[in-house]
Amino acid sequence: MTTRRHMLKGSVAAGAAATLPLFSSTASFAQDAPKALQIFVPAAPGGGWDSTARAMEFAMKTDGIVKDFKFEHAPGAGGAVGLPKFLSTKKGQPDALMIGGMVMVGALIANKSPVSMKDLTPVARLTGEAEVLVVPAASPLKTIKDWADAFKADPGKMSVAGGSAGGTDHILIGMIARALGKEPKAVSYVAFAGGGPATAAILGNQVACGVSGWGEFAEHIKAGKMRALAISSDKRLAGFDVPTLKESGIDVELFNWRGVFGAPGITPPQQQALVGVIEKMVQGPSWKAELAKRDWTSIPLFGADYGKYLDAEITRITGILKDLGLAT
Repeated sequence: MTTRRHMLKGSVAAGAAATLPLFSSTASFAQDAPKALQIFVPAAPGGGWDSTARAMEFAMKTDGIVKDFKFEHAPGAGGAVGLPKFLSTKKGQPDALMIGGMVMVGALIANKSPVSMKDLTPVARLTGEAEVLVVPAASPLKTIKDWADAFKADPGKMSVAGGSAGGTDHILIGMIARALGKEPKAVSYVAFAGGGPATAAILGNQVACGVSGWGEFAEHIKAGKMRALAISSDKRLAGFDVPTLKESGIDVELFNWRGVFGAPGITPPQQQALVGVIEKMVQGPSWKAELAKRDWTSIPLFGADYGKYLDAEITRITGILKDLGLAT
């Protein structure tokens, strides 16, 4: 049965070839592979990045890839607090990995950070999640067409609950506004510190609608407390009668991706060793089981190809945030 883990197939086809190993010598990998890993999470325990880190630890320990792990958290501003710390304290350390993703790209741009994700050593993109646009169950807006018509009539009256300003949720609603011929700055976006407060605002009918990752709202959609109007993936989610934005005439597709990065200043062989560790994890049974359990979509992309993807993402998201008035 097709699940959300397959929804990214079309959007990442161009990167499929990059899932091949960056190096051919298994002997070299065995020699250079770190025996322990420092996992740096630029967010508080319990969130999506921390969950990714813990799933990596479980998978690698279970499959005998790496046995020893040390964790460090540095939360704040979507990674804008943690990234400078990682760059300064882990430079040249071949056993250090930082969790990051699309949220960090937007946060660094919005916060005018003096450092960039380009300062990191790209290792691997791991997972992705589609976003969903929802309304409270009592909303008179029954379809995405109803929502789009109301939004075009008066964007300022369509209050939208989501995560931090400049984050994935904000970026998506800005893209939707642009696709509907409206200025992204006109969106009445209500930023919340996390999914919990945003969910409470939607369930309490304090906002007209909300945007988040599918996993954040899935329970409430299934319970009939929220109505899902559209998802941002390239394909529908099996088992749910929810159209994609594109099939609804809104030319927008977006996925919230997560990945891992090495420290600055490590050598190419050290980078390849980290890629090898992650590659082995991705191909192993325990990681695949974690993906199934957590309903994550696997979108692996490694090394230099991941770096090229990151460069393109920074360019694309900078343009969107300029439209939202959050970048110069």
